[in-house]
Amino acid sequence: MISPILANIYLHYVLDEWVEKEVQPRLRGRSFLVRFADDFVIGCELEDDARRVMEVLPKRLGRFQLNVNQDKTRLIPFRRPNNQQESGKGDNTFDFLGFTHYWARSRSGSWVIKRKTARKRLRRSLKAIWQWCRDNRHQPVREQFKMLSLKLKGYYQYYGIRSNYQMMYKVYRRTYQAWRYWLGTRCSKGDIAWEKFKLFEQVYPLPKPRIVHAI
Repeated sequence: MISPILANIYLHYVLDEWVEKEVQPRLRGRSFLVRFADDFVIGCELEDDARRVMEVLPKRLGRFQLNVNQDKTRLIPFRRPNNQQESGKGDNTFDFLGFTHYWARSRSGSWVIKRKTARKRLRRSLKAIWQWCRDNRHQPVREQFKMLSLKLKGYYQYYGIRSNYQMMYKVYRRTYQAWRYWLGTRCSKGDIAWEKFKLFEQVYPLPKPRIVHAI
């Protein structure tokens, strides 16, 4: 717990106060900084301002023996798409705190910023579920059910935001698929028919995805 706390204190001076007191007063347009631990996003209204910040940021961090992660740091035109575009994709997206932020149409047809589980995080979660089911396939089924339920509830607690239901549902279904596969290795036939497993799902109903955070 000490390292994250010290990092927050350190970066509050190195980054937060610097942006507020030294950077923003020199910019022509509006700007903001959002930081969580050592991950942060700086938004600028004007492209020229963004390029200026991008140029001085490595120098500022370098003064305190800190480096910019070149793989994660990039300048993107995160603008509202024009009316001819169907959705904001490709370079017009960015990942932050495990979510991909992108432009999309709301139910009323206007452009809004939505969030979904980042692709790398999704793959990591699916792989972890598969690995867990394999490593614990010989545990009692009821114990497996309890642990998988806890894992899914924890996942929903973090990723359960508006516009992310589809990604959560993928994790939910993948959990059942992995569970069925590895339980099937305990059977003499090496598999459990889907018809039989549907009855199994009724006895051991894993928690379904739900929206936890209305943001």
